[in-house]
Amino acid sequence: MPFDGIVTKAVTEELYDKLVPGKITKIYQSTDTELIVTIRSNRKNHKLLISIHPTYARIHLTDEKYKNPQEPPMFCMVLRKHLSGGRIENIEQDRLERMITFSIRSRNEIGDQTLQTLIVEIMGKHSNVMLVNRDGGHIIDSMKHISSAQNTYRTILPGAVYKPPPPQNKLNPLTIDGNEFIKKLDFNAGKLDRQIVQTLLGLSPFIARELVYRTNLGSPTVYKEMFHAFQNQLNNRTYIPAIYKNKKEDFHVLPITSIQEDVTTFSSTNEMLDQFYTGKAERDRVVQQTRDLSRFIKNEISKNERKLKKHRQTIKKAKRADDFQKKGELLTAHMHLVSKGDSEVIVIDYYDPEQKERTIHLDPTKTPSENAQNFFRKYRKLTNSKQVVTKEIVKTKAEIAYFEQLLQQLEVASINDVEEIREELHEEGYLKKQKRSQKKQRKKPTPQSFESSDGTTILVGKNNKQNEYLTMRIAHRDDIWLHTKDIPGSHVVIRKKNPSDETLEEAAMLAAYFSKSRDSSSVPVDYTKIRHVKKPKGAKPGFVTYDQQKTLFVTPKQSIINKLKI
Repeated sequence: MPFDGIVTKAVTEELYDKLVPGKITKIYQSTDTELIVTIRSNRKNHKLLISIHPTYARIHLTDEKYKNPQEPPMFCMVLRKHLSGGRIENIEQDRLERMITFSIRSRNEIGDQTLQTLIVEIMGKHSNVMLVNRDGGHIIDSMKHISSAQNTYRTILPGAVYKPPPPQNKLNPLTIDGNEFIKKLDFNAGKLDRQIVQTLLGLSPFIARELVYRTNLGSPTVYKEMFHAFQNQLNNRTYIPAIYKNKKEDFHVLPITSIQEDVTTFSSTNEMLDQFYTGKAERDRVVQQTRDLSRFIKNEISKNERKLKKHRQTIKKAKRADDFQKKGELLTAHMHLVSKGDSEVIVIDYYDPEQKERTIHLDPTKTPSENAQNFFRKYRKLTNSKQVVTKEIVKTKAEIAYFEQLLQQLEVASINDVEEIREELHEEGYLKKQKRSQKKQRKKPTPQSFESSDGTTILVGKNNKQNEYLTMRIAHRDDIWLHTKDIPGSHVVIRKKNPSDETLEEAAMLAAYFSKSRDSSSVPVDYTKIRHVKKPKGAKPGFVTYDQQKTLFVTPKQSIINKLKI
């Protein structure tokens, strides 16, 4: 994901326009890698997210809600001590490096004014946030401590002198001219996009490929013209923030002419980044914390699929049951033709319309009567097994559907949702219950709330416990219930007797989004009144039957889902 120096430049310029001058009112550290700073500027509160997540490191304004820990981490407490109530005097980027510096004037314990520097380095797994004393240049504290044993070039510890990352020795595209740029390229060597990344500061491979595309394999003169146009875009802040979906999802602030389809543009870089990263970091944490659960569920699906295969083989064998019965009856009718020790007998098959002869193979160690009884015994065994296995096939298919439903729920689950799924597996006997010294008070499931365009409340169950609680306990008889047709997904309830067509479509979009078909188009969604939704006796959590339904076809869109969130 190209959070490169150019995107950093656009973010820095927007943050300067919105936050300078601004007063820091709140500081929270929601996780080990994410910092939330609330800044009051121009009579409005702005929530700034700073993340050093190894995969999703970034900085931007956000509208997302983040949970705060009961006890703030040490770094958060240090920031509160030195920066709470401080005023932001400047926000600047170091050339086109992914480094942003906040100059903040505040007061210490005795009331004297101090000038501190908050340095944000967005460098993938090496990202960090440091509070540095402006006068002495010493690090007061950092989000991530790096000792000399870990990094011989620089130490990032309280009390150490701040030292910038090692220089990359690349050209700054903001200050050089076209001739200097052309001199650095070897047109005979090829792979010009890689050469551009190695030559110019702040460019990701994503934007380098775009620059090469703009030249259409032209001459050095064309490259020079392209560079001047690119330089003007940067200097004049000619940004068009957009998210591009081409095999994978990417974003940038410069227009990507090589991708024309499936492009979503935004009015600001911060809005684009907030949209792009929404839920990605939490999704990554959920994946890490649910690996064991996901592995267990996938193993259960595989186990049941193998069992289903064996059952089907048994059914295939059971089709021979009638043939064993016929052999037994034919042998009984022709018993006078058989003696003990015969290995076969030729009989008239009176089941055949043409009365043809048929050879029946026998066990020579058995009497004719024993051979006949052996055929009847095989007939009864296969007939009985067919009846048992037919029931087992229905049960096994239900198990597979149940675990596929859980797997889909893990894909959209939050941390709290995962705990409810784990608890459900304990209650259903699939996982062993852990011994606990103190019994925790069981909390009621809490479906996620949304609000339609006309203000109607829409509730969504994110797992089986929430689905069942929503449908069987919370919803009223005349509320509208929705679910994807024959597709694993969430129960969705509109808290209104006669919702508008717009609300119905938005609720259907939520049902499609929180289902296995969230990335599909024209997803069928059934809807009916709660009174027509029933839970069969003995069914697993979240399983229901319904009737008198109608069907909508919708395509879930992330932008609309975000607008519906409360």
